Amino acid sequence: MEVDPTRMCELLVGLPEVHVLAVEDVDDGPLVVHIEQAGARPACAGCGGPAAVKDRQVVELVDLPCFGRPARLAWHKFRLACDDDDCAVASWTWDDARIGASRQALSDRAGRWVTFQVGGNARSVSEVAAELGCSWHTVNNAVVDYGEALVDDDPGRIGAVEALGLDEAAFCRAGPFRTQLWSTSIVDVAAGQLLDVVPGRSAAGPAGWLARQSPAWRAAIRWATLDLSGPYRVTFDTMLPDAVQIADPFHLIRLANQRLDECRRRVQNQTLGHRGRKTDPLYRARRLLTRADERLADSGRVRLRGLLDAGDPDGEVRACWHAKEVVRSIYDHTDPELALAFVTRLGVDLQDPDLPVEANMLGRTLTRWRHQIAAWHRSHHTNGPTEAANNLIKRVKRAAFGFSNFRHYRIRALLYAGRPNWALLATITPR
Repeated sequence: MEVDPTRMCELLVGLPEVHVLAVEDVDDGPLVVHIEQAGARPACAGCGGPAAVKDRQVVELVDLPCFGRPARLAWHKFRLACDDDDCAVASWTWDDARIGASRQALSDRAGRWVTFQVGGNARSVSEVAAELGCSWHTVNNAVVDYGEALVDDDPGRIGAVEALGLDEAAFCRAGPFRTQLWSTSIVDVAAGQLLDVVPGRSAAGPAGWLARQSPAWRAAIRWATLDLSGPYRVTFDTMLPDAVQIADPFHLIRLANQRLDECRRRVQNQTLGHRGRKTDPLYRARRLLTRADERLADSGRVRLRGLLDAGDPDGEVRACWHAKEVVRSIYDHTDPELALAFVTRLGVDLQDPDLPVEANMLGRTLTRWRHQIAAWHRSHHTNGPTEAANNLIKRVKRAAFGFSNFRHYRIRALLYAGRPNWALLATITPR
């Protein structure tokens, strides 16, 4: 048990090898703790001789709150000089990274704390800055510098990947015309881990990222999941030619529902000359049409048939509804070869000229993607984990009220959804 007041104060400050010089209590302001280094002075880097104190400069750092109050560290930094007049080294500053990292306005422990609060807990930067009593930029700069070192300098964060998924996510709206900018999430779908985020949703971003990985790492990827995206297909064709591509079932079913809805709206306009109104049969049937057939009660099925009889004189919407249900039945098969034959034949049948144009479009898509669609029956991997990672990214965006800087967006997303090794946070050197 310590009874010496100075030593008790040093223990409360909790920094290694420092002397507490004074504590300044400012009315309506932060608590300022004045400290200086207490360890042995470093020898001269030029000649190895002893050093003398030349000057002391006070550097104020934002520190962790103390007993519910914002706190500052007033670090009285030593400027040392070599005693040897013939030494080429004139003077230098005695730095200590345990107190504060270079070019940081926060103490080292505060920088690591805010990185976990903002990155790991998805707290907003402004909220943490208000708790510390400092500016938004002070906290954000620390999060980016410490976070970048945590996610990019850890070789073990990205391990061997068996199944890789790509999906786009909205980044921000920029410019006077609020142009939508996109990003691409790269996800280990087997482990459900966000590996990285690259700008754009073209083939260039993910292809460049894959090119920076080792050939052995790329060769270990057996499955590549994607939605029905041409650029992502080009990425996998180019960078992972040996991986089996899998079209995500959710996106295929959604496409079938979109084609059905397009047909319903077209028939609505052709028969009644206006968009759907609440009393129009096809408008009243819009939700029943997209519901799975097995989830329709008998009363719902009877109601759907009655509405189609009233609003679909040529049976086009009914044909698209049947096409949608047949597409859903693709995933009832268990044999990969039978599934491929089924998808191939269905793609040809839906291109029959007697069917609506929307069904023809769906048939052409099935034909173009038949191998990727049937590949799901071999692995059962989907892009669901990629969509889940995008949901986590959206949570970070909501906490931040959006991003305009892609570097900040990437680091915040990886800290929250990229599963960094938080045990390394205490050991990293900020960039």
